[in-house]
Amino acid sequence: MKTQIGTFISTGSPALTELAAECGFDWVLIDLEHGCESEAALPNQLRALRGSQTLAIVRVSAPHVDLIGRVLDWGADGIMVPHVDTVAHAEHCVQAALYPPKGMRGVSRTVRAYGYGLRLPVNDVPKPIILAQIETAEGVSNANSIAEVEGIDALFIGPADLSYDLKARNSPHSYDDCLNAVVKAAKHHGKGCGILVRHADDKEKLKALGLTWVAMDSDLSLVREGFKRNLEVGRAW
Repeated sequence: MKTQIGTFISTGSPALTELAAECGFDWVLIDLEHGCESEAALPNQLRALRGSQTLAIVRVSAPHVDLIGRVLDWGADGIMVPHVDTVAHAEHCVQAALYPPKGMRGVSRTVRAYGYGLRLPVNDVPKPIILAQIETAEGVSNANSIAEVEGIDALFIGPADLSYDLKARNSPHSYDDCLNAVVKAAKHHGKGCGILVRHADDKEKLKALGLTWVAMDSDLSLVREGFKRNLEVGRAW
């Protein structure tokens, strides 16, 4: 399974989304959970990827059926759903993203995903990619069952939330143990597994795990660090 290299778009900027595609990222994560823009800004970010090979994955703020449907109607290639802790959560995400009889997504042939009525009929559209985020001790304990759910394409570890949850609950399990358990569960069921990488120093350890969906930092973090670096140089002028 080829490793897909992506990055998070937290600013909501169509220009930066377009730039990420121009640079050659395999995918971008457009963030409606912690990002700076609302869902109203999403269509223009998706338009910025038109004609590129970069996949548009949208992280919804919560697994609301109407929100997932709108995101896909607007032309996202897939969704990432935060805090998928149980099999029921995973099944709900799949139901929201797929059309009957496998799901409950509403049908409209005039949305952007189908060229406003000029392109593919609904039945010929590829299944959307569904990434389930594992971000809690409960999610880790259920990772094997979540990975087994038909329609889930990959488990995606949220390092910040998972680390926080383990500490808040005084979990006896280490972060590394949980990381390994999620990767093992995904591989056992032939599913992908991914993570957000904030520090380049973590690359070799994570590469050895065989992760297949890797997000290298976010646009907001990169701009922040660039500002800090240039300010440091400027102050020393």
